Amino acid sequence: MNTTEVKGNWNEQKGLLKQKFAVLTDNDLMFEEGQKDEMFGKLQIKLGKTKEEMHKIISTL
Repeated sequence: MNTTEVKGNWNEQKGLLKQKFAVLTDNDLMFEEGQKDEMFGKLQIKLGKTKEEMHKIISTL
C-alpha cells in the first residue's frame, strides 16, 4: 500500500470518526507520517479510551 492509499483511507476513516465523536476536530485527526503514535495518544486522552479501544474503534470503521 502506498502513501496515497493510506492518506485516502485515513481521510475516509477521519470522516467516520468525526461522525461518531463530534468532539474531534481536524487538528485532532491530522495524520503526519511517522507521528501515528502521537496522534493516537492525543485521541486516547481526548476520548478517554485505551490504546486497545482506539485500535478497535478504528478497525471497525
